[in-house]
Amino acid sequence: MVKLIIFFRQPADVQAFEDHFAHRHVPLIAAMPNVIRTSVSRTLGAPRGEPPYYLVHDVYFADMAALNYALNSAQGRAAGADLMAFARDIVSLMFAEVWGEDPFEMGLGEKAVPEVTSGPEPAPPTSPAGATEQPKPAIAQEDAQNTQTA
Repeated sequence: MVKLIIFFRQPADVQAFEDHFAHRHVPLIAAMPNVIRTSVSRTLGAPRGEPPYYLVHDVYFADMAALNYALNSAQGRAAGADLMAFARDIVSLMFAEVWGEDPFEMGLGEKAVPEVTSGPEPAPPTSPAGATEQPKPAIAQEDAQNTQTA
C-alpha cells in the first residue's frame, strides 16, 4: 500500500482555507479513481515548538501504479489544478510506502475500534496541590539541562 501525503503549512486565511478544503478539494480527491481511503490530521503541536504543518491529508492507494493512474486521470488533474489554485504557496507533497498493521487493510475496520459504552464521564486529571506549571516533555527537559550546562 502507498499513500500520497499532502502537507499544508499555516494558511493566511484559515476560514477561507478550511471552507475550500472541505467543500471543494476533499470531494475532488474522493472522486479520483483507485482511492482506498483518506485521512486528514490537524496538527496540535510539536515536541520542539510550533509544528511546520497546519494540516496533513493522506490519500491511500493499493500501489504506485494505482496512485499514478489516479493522478493522471481527469479527476486527478482537476484535484491537482484545484490544489495549485488555492494552496500553491503553502503545500508540499510526498509519496510513501505504508508499513504496519492497518485495521482497515486487515478487514477489521470498525471492529478494531473499542466500543464506547455510556456511563459517567471520567474525572479530569488532577495536579498536585499548589502546582502552577505543567511538567515539560522529556525532550524539553533535556534541552533546558543542556542550555544550563553550556
